[in-house]
Amino acid sequence: MINLLSNLKIQVPDKIYIKDPESSDLGKRIIQHSILLIEEIGFDSFTFKKLGAKIGSNESSIYRYFESKHKLLLYLTSWYWAWIEYQLVFATFNMPDKKEQLFKAIDVVTKTIEEDVEFSHINEVVLNKIIINEYSKSYLTKEVDSENKEGYFVVYKRLIKRLSDMISNVNKDYKYALSLASTIVEGALHQHFLKEHFSSITDCNKDITPTEYFKELTTKAISK
Repeated sequence: MINLLSNLKIQVPDKIYIKDPESSDLGKRIIQHSILLIEEIGFDSFTFKKLGAKIGSNESSIYRYFESKHKLLLYLTSWYWAWIEYQLVFATFNMPDKKEQLFKAIDVVTKTIEEDVEFSHINEVVLNKIIINEYSKSYLTKEVDSENKEGYFVVYKRLIKRLSDMISNVNKDYKYALSLASTIVEGALHQHFLKEHFSSITDCNKDITPTEYFKELTTKAISK
C-alpha cells in the first residue's frame, strides 16, 4: 500500500491553474509557502507580492501558475478534497459491511487531520486549518455558478456523492442522502471551527469529537 500511495498524484481540475504547480520546484514552493502564509496572515491579507517575498521570487513568476489568489485558493481546496477522497477510497475499499464502511468514511471526512508524509511539500495539518477557516471564500462569490460549470468544484461534489452513495447503501429508502452527506462534510468543518473559537455553542470538545457527533446524527437519521 505504501508503494502504491508513493506513486499517487492528487488530481486538481486543470482549468484552475495556468501551469501545473506540481511540474516544477518553484510551483511546489508556491504551494508549500502559500499554505503557510495564508495560515499566518489569513486569506484576506494574503497577496502574491507577499508570497513572492517569502519564496524569494518575483510576483510575476507566481502569475505564471495562477491568474489570481482566488484561483490559488480553489487549487488548495480542490487538492485538499481530492486528498480526503483518496483516503476515503483506500480506507473503505472492499469492506463488506455497508454500515461499517459508512462509519469509516465519516471517520475520514470528520477527523482531526494528521500530516501525510507522502506529500512533503504540503503540510496537510495547516491546510486543514485553512479549509476550516477559509473554504467558504472559494465558493461564496458572484462567479460561483460559472466556475461550477467550468468544473472547479468537481472533486468536492464527487466526494459528497461517494458519501451519499454509502448512506443509500445502508438505507436505500432514506430520501435525503445527498443532504445528509453534504451536512456531514460541511458540518464537520463548522464544528471544528466552533470547537476552536466558539466553544460555548458546541458540544464538541477535547472529549467529544465532531466524528462522534456525526456518527450519532447519521445513525438516528437513517435508522429503519
